[in-house]
Amino acid sequence: MSQRWDQRLLAWYAAQRRVLPWRGHPDPYAVWVSEIMLQQTQVAVVIPFFERFLECFPSLAALAAAPEAEVLKRWEGLGYYSRARHLQAAAREVAARFGGSLPQRAEELAGLPGIGPYTAAAIASICFGEATPVVDGNVARVFARFLGWRDDFHQPAARRKLAAWLTPQIERAAVPGDFNQAMMELGALVCLPRAPDCATCPLADTCHACTTGSQADFPRRPARRVVPLRRAAAVMMRRRGRLLLAKRQGRGLLGGFWELPGGSASSVRSVAALVREQTGLAIGGLARAGVWEQTFSHFRLELTIYACSQVSGCLALEKRAGLRWTCAADRERLPLVTLHRRALAAQLRR
Repeated sequence: MSQRWDQRLLAWYAAQRRVLPWRGHPDPYAVWVSEIMLQQTQVAVVIPFFERFLECFPSLAALAAAPEAEVLKRWEGLGYYSRARHLQAAAREVAARFGGSLPQRAEELAGLPGIGPYTAAAIASICFGEATPVVDGNVARVFARFLGWRDDFHQPAARRKLAAWLTPQIERAAVPGDFNQAMMELGALVCLPRAPDCATCPLADTCHACTTGSQADFPRRPARRVVPLRRAAAVMMRRRGRLLLAKRQGRGLLGGFWELPGGSASSVRSVAALVREQTGLAIGGLARAGVWEQTFSHFRLELTIYACSQVSGCLALEKRAGLRWTCAADRERLPLVTLHRRALAAQLRR
């Protein structure tokens, strides 16, 4: 072929790129929000969340000024909630340090909460034309196959090596943002983890893996980790038609979200004791209502929900801040732990 590989890639992107709500958006803030949401989340899942989030927080200033609980509520269901906290923390830092305008250089962007090298390069190139290559999972897969590199791209050193190789390539691109998006788009649509569509790939003729039939060998995969199982229990307690919820404290996993009272418990007796310690309420007549599961990045959670027919005592607000008897409208407004919302939706329909 007479065209260089990068020219073929950009021609393919111009013809095949998807129409996405953040592409071509005039506000760098919107691109930043999309890049944070796209971390570890598929495009189809992100689109409705992105559109609702920008309706609620249409500007960086609006996000910086919003209550954290409202931000978490708009993020509810998207997962990896530290992203939402870091996004708001970064918005407040930009408002305080940069006059409300995002920095334009990847080096400065990478100093903000929640923005790593990949996200900084994406924003700087797409919004401000900086010739800094992105190296995400899609890009690493494309070029591990294209170059025949057997590096472990889960390691920072391998990603830096690829970024160094890509730097002169992006520097000769007329539009660096298009170059970066073209690489990511090729990995998302064509150079798939399994069954890559090499017949439609613009790089196939000069791709090491395609020409040697070794696509399945790249990229190198680390040994599969065993994901531990954790078990927890929670109790549905009602009084005068209202349901008791408890707010998770701290800044850790799901901190600031609301859930049914409970925790790590191995039996009906232990969950009753745990709830009494948390709330000051004595409960009885427990019946198992169901079991729900969710997989997080580092563990799998199995949650058993109990229905409670007997509640006595006074709510001990001093035991744990954030205990509240809630109606349906409250539960729509509050950010709820997704697994608990799923369980409640199933139980309250009965």
